[in-house]
Amino acid sequence: MDILIPTLLTIITAATPLLYAAIGEMISEKAGVLNLGVEGMMLLGAVCGFATVHFTGSATLAILAGFLAGAGLSIIFAVLVLGFQSSQVATGLALTIFGIGLSALLGQNLVGIAYDGLPKITIPFLYDIPVLGPLLFNHDILVYGSIVLVVAVAWFLNHTRPGLILRAVGNSHDAAHAIGYHVLRIRFFAILFGGGMAGLAGAYLSLAYSPLWIENMSAGRGWIALALVVFATWRPWRVLIGAYLFGGITILQLHAQALGIGVPSQVMSMLPYIATIVVLVLISRDRNKIRLNAPACIGKPFHPTS
Repeated sequence: MDILIPTLLTIITAATPLLYAAIGEMISEKAGVLNLGVEGMMLLGAVCGFATVHFTGSATLAILAGFLAGAGLSIIFAVLVLGFQSSQVATGLALTIFGIGLSALLGQNLVGIAYDGLPKITIPFLYDIPVLGPLLFNHDILVYGSIVLVVAVAWFLNHTRPGLILRAVGNSHDAAHAIGYHVLRIRFFAILFGGGMAGLAGAYLSLAYSPLWIENMSAGRGWIALALVVFATWRPWRVLIGAYLFGGITILQLHAQALGIGVPSQVMSMLPYIATIVVLVLISRDRNKIRLNAPACIGKPFHPTS
């Protein structure tokens, strides 16, 4: 237990940023928009969150700053792909490059500064449960929030009228427009939500996972989050499972290095990304399943006729 519980705790922390970013991207894709700028939005959220907590000392403001940074960058993407009908793939890639450069510029004077990390919230009585108590009921607010987010998004998509409308826009934007729904407005708010969640994912990295700022500290997690959405076939609960699975792979390679397993550290560091490629290859073999679950209009621009 002395080894198991700390290992599981680190898996939870490794999975949390993936969960935020993947859920946000899933909502965006459910509306029919493919945003490949997740990595850039995560980095901007990370640097803005860390800068805010460094200069104000407020973790609450830092979390809010991370959210607003990611959402603000997503507005640029929304204006280009919805307003000017630019390519979603090219614009998303440009957004990632822009976010990487802007975050490095903003954070150049923050490198090497440490932060104590987000405070833990211990739930009374439940924390005293053997094994499960320390594992599940002693985390920071963003870990708890990630679980609440999955529940809320699953309920929103499956049991509410706005969720049904969002899915309808992603599956047939022409039909949704014909019956009176404002497709571009719905997609704009879906993109905004996805950007905010990516910003929160980045803020978690710099405020809790490794509480400091390092250039390009997301280290490809934005791309893993994109793969998670496909892995989960656009379903919130499967995103949760996938995030913890990939978080476990990330932590596994760290523990393997600590145990002195005779494999080069560079190879072990490649494990999460190798697993991502393998999973995507296996999933893509079943094209009927992908076609059945993927939003039909994903990546397709919408041209309102009236």
